[in-house]
Amino acid sequence: MPGMPDPAAKIKQFGPTVGRLVGLLTPHRGTVWVILALGVISVALSVTVPLLLGEATDVIFNGVIERFEGVPGGGVEFGALGTVLAWALGMYLASALFGVVQGRLVNRVVQPVMYRMRSDVEDKLHRLPLRHTDNQPRGDLLSRVTNDIDNVSTALQQTISQLLTSILTVVGVLVMMLMISPLLTLIAVLALPLSGVAAAVFGGKAQKRHSAQWRHTGLLNAHVEESLSGHQIVRVYGRQAEAVDEFRLRNEEVYKATLGAQVLSGLIMPAIQAVSNLGYVVLAVLGGLRIASGTMSLGDVQAFIQYSRQFTQPLTQMAGMAGVIQSGVASAERVFELLDAEEQEPDPANVVPPAPVRRGRVEFERVSFSYDPDQPLIENLSLVAEPGQTVAIVGPTGAGKTTLVNLIMRFYEPESGRITLDGVDITTMRRADLRAQTGMVLQDTWLFGSTIRDNIAYGRPNATYAEIEAAARATCVDRFVRTLPHGYDTVLTEDNTAISAGEKQLLTIARAFLANPALLILDEATSSVDTRTEALVRKATEALRASRTSFLIAHRLSTIRDADLILVMENGRIVEQGTHQALLSRRGAYHRLYSTQFTAPVS
Repeated sequence: MPGMPDPAAKIKQFGPTVGRLVGLLTPHRGTVWVILALGVISVALSVTVPLLLGEATDVIFNGVIERFEGVPGGGVEFGALGTVLAWALGMYLASALFGVVQGRLVNRVVQPVMYRMRSDVEDKLHRLPLRHTDNQPRGDLLSRVTNDIDNVSTALQQTISQLLTSILTVVGVLVMMLMISPLLTLIAVLALPLSGVAAAVFGGKAQKRHSAQWRHTGLLNAHVEESLSGHQIVRVYGRQAEAVDEFRLRNEEVYKATLGAQVLSGLIMPAIQAVSNLGYVVLAVLGGLRIASGTMSLGDVQAFIQYSRQFTQPLTQMAGMAGVIQSGVASAERVFELLDAEEQEPDPANVVPPAPVRRGRVEFERVSFSYDPDQPLIENLSLVAEPGQTVAIVGPTGAGKTTLVNLIMRFYEPESGRITLDGVDITTMRRADLRAQTGMVLQDTWLFGSTIRDNIAYGRPNATYAEIEAAARATCVDRFVRTLPHGYDTVLTEDNTAISAGEKQLLTIARAFLANPALLILDEATSSVDTRTEALVRKATEALRASRTSFLIAHRLSTIRDADLILVMENGRIVEQGTHQALLSRRGAYHRLYSTQFTAPVS
């Protein structure tokens, strides 16, 4: 898919991405230091316990030996044994308590960070230019906002708690092992390079698969979103089998990438565990020999072997978390790519608010624009729409009709030239001020899950019920709303089965009319309306045209006969302009378009 990253690509910047994730924790550095302190205390207590248990073993072992040798008063000193075991139990409980508190604090750090990241992504989406969202599959965007952020949350949660504890445990255990026997410690540490090699080999391969996993997940989501949004079209054209095959293909890619990532990540821990078990056998043999030679006590050997298990266990945990970390970093990089995407040009500072009296004169002055630099679309276009005029724009598909509207609304910026509204360059205006003066109705209707009244009032939330109903009457909405069981309080669901496609379009027209804009843009707004309703809507808009400038983009030329000015566009240029009758009399491009729609003789 054009514009999508290579699914097989590795994480581009592992170190900087991790550093950026750590930077998100800066506002909570005080809590992070508390978490670190609790981790140190918890680990210190837990690593001290094996030493105490070694002392308990020596108390029992020495007591048994004394009893066996018949030493007077010899035997196990249960008082001393009880004291040692009580200290061990207390340290275990205290360590667990500090661990619980640490876990709760980790939640208090991670969740606000995720909350802020979601908010940043939401704000970013509103600052992105339309060009970005047009070129990006919606399913992939949704995957970045939902799946990837959730995956980052999981990775941070486990990293801050488990990884921190594991690192501290390794350090603490290593210190205790050196205190008992530097020689045996050296032997235990020699196993680490083998574990590191295993982790590096499998972890490096897993990193590539995890990156592919989340990218393929985005592609799968994009396909599912397209299939669901176009479900009726898929069924009408009998393309269910192709849609299922495409889903299976995408699902197979996700399955293979996920399976490969999980298998490789899963191999890290067994490989390290095998090295650990081998080291355990060597230490047990050497420890036994040192006991036999009298250079170490049984309790010291027991404590050291227990430490050796504690030493490899956190390493194994860190290796097991390698997959989680790789997956989380891959997701974080996708989220940061979205956050770092180029934004639309900011509004100019110190903008003077628009005058309350709006005329609505729109002028294009030698405007040039193209979506693709290699394919010019609009070149040196100049036109003027006088206040109150109805300007119709017609032409074949791809001529640049909708592009003109996108430029007026500043969804895209012209490459050269300028567009003025009442003599003011629109690039010197805030987008919110510009769009507040514009009402727009698109060919594709957009209604949200609420009442009909709320959907109409979306363009002007503070409108009264009387104003909403007046706009509905003016746009032929009132007549069908009154037939519904709940009238204006009818709740529209996602499929909107309560009303027809044409009635949905009328609701969007009523919404634009209620906003009372200086400019009115209708982009194929009557395409879903029947002929009788089209005539009623055209009649209802006649009174509105006297006070506002209107742009009508239409393929059905019957809707623009009464326009004050008709622009005929071909290949981004205005090839003809004039009134309906004037253009017909020229027998040029407009005449050809008109003739293809009406078989009756053209007068």
